[in-house]
Amino acid sequence: MKQDTRNFILFAVLAAIILFGGNFLSARFFPRAANPPATKLVDGKSQVVATPTGPAATGAAAVRDLKIVQAESPRVPIRTADLQGSINLKGARIDDLTLTKYKQTIDKNSPPIRLLSPRGTKDAYFAGFGWNGDGVSVPNGDTVFTASGGALTPTTPVTLRWANGKGQVFALTFAIDDKYMFTVRQSVGNAGPAAVALRPYSLISRSGVGTEPDTWTNHIGPIGVFDKGATYDITFDNLKGKDATFMGRIWGSNAKAGDNFFDAKGGWLGFGDKYFLAAVIPDPKAQVHAGFHAANGDTFQGDFTQAPRVIAPGKALVSTAKFFAGAKETNTLDRYEDRLGIQHFGKAIDWGWFEVVEKPIFKYLDWLFRMIGNFGVAIILLTVTIRTLIFPVAQRQFASMAAMKAIQPKMKAIQEKHKDDKARAQQEVMALYKAEKVNPLAGCLPTLIQIPIMYSLYKVLLLTIEMRHQPFVGWIHDLSAPDPATILNLFGYLPYHLPPFLAIGIVPVLLGISMFFQFKLNPAPMDDAQKQVFAIMPWVLMFVMAPFAVGLQVYWITSNLWTVAQQRLLYARHPGLKEPAVKK
Repeated sequence: MKQDTRNFILFAVLAAIILFGGNFLSARFFPRAANPPATKLVDGKSQVVATPTGPAATGAAAVRDLKIVQAESPRVPIRTADLQGSINLKGARIDDLTLTKYKQTIDKNSPPIRLLSPRGTKDAYFAGFGWNGDGVSVPNGDTVFTASGGALTPTTPVTLRWANGKGQVFALTFAIDDKYMFTVRQSVGNAGPAAVALRPYSLISRSGVGTEPDTWTNHIGPIGVFDKGATYDITFDNLKGKDATFMGRIWGSNAKAGDNFFDAKGGWLGFGDKYFLAAVIPDPKAQVHAGFHAANGDTFQGDFTQAPRVIAPGKALVSTAKFFAGAKETNTLDRYEDRLGIQHFGKAIDWGWFEVVEKPIFKYLDWLFRMIGNFGVAIILLTVTIRTLIFPVAQRQFASMAAMKAIQPKMKAIQEKHKDDKARAQQEVMALYKAEKVNPLAGCLPTLIQIPIMYSLYKVLLLTIEMRHQPFVGWIHDLSAPDPATILNLFGYLPYHLPPFLAIGIVPVLLGISMFFQFKLNPAPMDDAQKQVFAIMPWVLMFVMAPFAVGLQVYWITSNLWTVAQQRLLYARHPGLKEPAVKK
């Protein structure tokens, strides 16, 4: 009795930790939508609930208006099917860029995602290209270049020029493809009387760290590929001299303040958000000094500089760099890696340990979506496909669970008979396993085999932009966001916001129900306290999963229902496994 009481108390404590601490832990280890807006259902459609604005609400210092800053200097327009913006002739910066095919919200009138903004505006973010040199007058952030040509388009490059009045003429020729890749040709002609030494450089500057958390499963922030491969250890906190990450505080981090620069050949570096990336890429054959550093006011910079090169009188220096600014579309990143020879460019998406499994899963999911046109249905078909392929493995697990369930009455009788002799009871149970030819560990190996596959599917749905803002059915207009139909505030009509773990929508409820039926098919624990844990666990997990993307919940519901169907098929084929063994 005392043991049962202790077990029940332990269960209550664990349940409370899961329910109330799950939101904290999931935010650290399992990234979701960053600060998803509150929504409500209106005429069957989800709408964003307006939030307070103004200095009192934001608590942030005033910044200058974007349009005013844009009008202060001459600019060259950028026009492609996927990008709109301009190049600032003051400083020769790409500092104005929006992604035309990606909106900020699901509202039809929502503005497009703004990726880059000029210095002095909210969340300033830009790329710059230039030269360093001793004893040479070089252009800087205040230098105004002269442009030749009109707008920058995939068919019309633009050249910017500036002469220092001492014989050196600096030129930057910008070209862009039909997606997100700029090519920047940096050239210097030396018409002076003496040789000069110059170091070409490229940089990305960013103000603020954004709202998306850097987690164990998805790196957000500074990212680069150098001689040793992709680097995910450098974080915004690390650049400011703080502990690198939550995981670093637990186990210790290899990244230390100031340890953020690398000497490498080729590679690339930039800043990555969950779905978007800005990165500068040197010539793959160039030896560069590259890395990240921070300045006051939460301003961060990533840059690479080439070794000094001497330009004799009458000669010219030419170097080429590339600049990516766009969405982290898996196929687009892989295509750039293959065609342009950019090292590990696909690792801009933090696939993690199971990339070899995750990539094929994504390719199949993307194919299903293009064939069907509904991402939610594609998730369901993908889940069914995977569960069907691993059914032979899962069947062994089901059979083991059913066999354990069938001999439970005999196990209970042994425990009651030898309740005062735990050692004798254990011996009798082991003898029972041998007599009934039941291996209690037989269900573990199939589970271990399935874990990488299921986790890979989870990460595919979590990280890939292809699910962002994709509708499913009815009120679900964004599979990458939580269910907007929150029940506890009458679907958003009551004038108050719920904490994330209480924002229970219809889909999380369906998830809880599916888990309830799946748990019912598992062998019932012998201990009463454990039975209570299993009884309430589906509903606890329902609350924990509520803040996650609907697409993940659709996957889990489908997986649970398919598992139940497979188990029922097994019981139909082997009725003896379903009936408990008769006590002797």
